[in-house]
Amino acid sequence: MKLEAIPRVSSITKEDFIKHYFKPQKPVVLENSVEHWPAIKKWSLGYMKDVAGDITVPLYDDRPVNHEDGFNEPHAQMKMADYIDLLKKEPTRYRIFLWNILKEVPALQQDYDFPDFGLKLKRKLPMLFFGGRDSYTFMHYDIDLANIFHFHFEGAKECILFPPEETKYLYKVPHSLITHESIDFSKPDFEKWPGLKKASGYRTELKHGEVLYMPEGYWHYMKYKTPGFSMSLRAWPKNPFNFAKGVYNIFIMRSFDIAMRKIKGQKWIDYKNSRAVERTNRILSG
Repeated sequence: MKLEAIPRVSSITKEDFIKHYFKPQKPVVLENSVEHWPAIKKWSLGYMKDVAGDITVPLYDDRPVNHEDGFNEPHAQMKMADYIDLLKKEPTRYRIFLWNILKEVPALQQDYDFPDFGLKLKRKLPMLFFGGRDSYTFMHYDIDLANIFHFHFEGAKECILFPPEETKYLYKVPHSLITHESIDFSKPDFEKWPGLKKASGYRTELKHGEVLYMPEGYWHYMKYKTPGFSMSLRAWPKNPFNFAKGVYNIFIMRSFDIAMRKIKGQKWIDYKNSRAVERTNRILSG
């Protein structure tokens, strides 16, 4: 894969952010944009254990999608305190994603604000993501094609991004938001997945207090180098086509996929995975 380093800036005005990154839809790491947040000094795994330790949280791992697991159903549940103890004790594949802190721990709202990057951020959708060393997400893009600001806390996280125009090389699974789950984007097997050699993307390693801007519809793969967590704030897509596609994904594509899982079970998932390979190979041979 041809991966260039994501540009980094120490600080930036909203005018320069809009001009150099939002309008051309390019990613960037903002290194010191939220130093004023109490969260920068307070938020750690230990702090989260103190304020949310008694909450039972849903956990997900990196097992392949199986119809028996249900759609977005957690693979396990655990008290937050026990989960954080596990993160610190040993590597684990269990992750937390899309945890709504507004709903579960309202006190955390006092530790951050909504930065003015020139985009209107969704105030009801700040989400937290936790992971242990070497745990990762499948390569995917977000269903609503939002502009995403990903704030990282504690430790380090590897981030690999691809713009939407590289989709043809990524073995995208049809009627889904993911690439083929067998691909290890940290160490891709180019013999098995030759399309990846043609894909051009970006890479960075986020550390505590840094913010990654991911433009609309960007593919992203996240791997925790150490135990840690992140929070995402989002803004609606500004491109009318992306907005329409997001609406389609939420109300039509997702409903269709869920229905087909119920009707055909694992055969539907296996069919989609085979089609992902066939479509990309056809492009490569064309």
